Amino acid sequence: MRFLKFILIVLLFSVVIASCQKDQAVDLTLAKTGLKADTSNNSGNFFAVSGTLNITVGDTTYTFDAAKDSVAFINANIDSNKYFGITAINKAHTMSFGISSPGFASPDLTNAIAGGQLLFSKHGAQFTLAKDAEPNDSNKITLEKYMQDSILTKGTFSAVMTSQDGKQAAPASVTGEFNLRIK
Repeated sequence: MRFLKFILIVLLFSVVIASCQKDQAVDLTLAKTGLKADTSNNSGNFFAVSGTLNITVGDTTYTFDAAKDSVAFINANIDSNKYFGITAINKAHTMSFGISSPGFASPDLTNAIAGGQLLFSKHGAQFTLAKDAEPNDSNKITLEKYMQDSILTKGTFSAVMTSQDGKQAAPASVTGEFNLRIK
């Protein structure tokens, strides 16, 4: 059941990202989109217009740049369970990432990770949250800031993920940091 919820969350994030890609020149200023850093966006889903999401696997760091890639902060309600997370796809559509956590997003929050996935289409590599991952220091997301002034969210995460590239699944430590802005 936990895996099914994870798949549903990843699919939801993928649909949102795929339907709102930044392939076209789109003016995402707050005045034009009607989004504000307060509660005026009732969906709770926001595209970052600037900032970065860095993901480190082993000795390699991958960067999503919100100015050119699609990076979003998502709030979802699945089977009456609330989740929040970050999802991203690069402009070339060769790499995507999603991570989710149960509950509500807020500043100064450290929470368990419910699901995560990192995909590479060029290499066929795929990392997913280890099935036996327990909420502990190895699987957490920390939001230092959330919806404060022009900051959409700022924080870090760490997770134990398993490679699913056709070879023997080996756990990998995946860490990340994000500093995303809405204006």
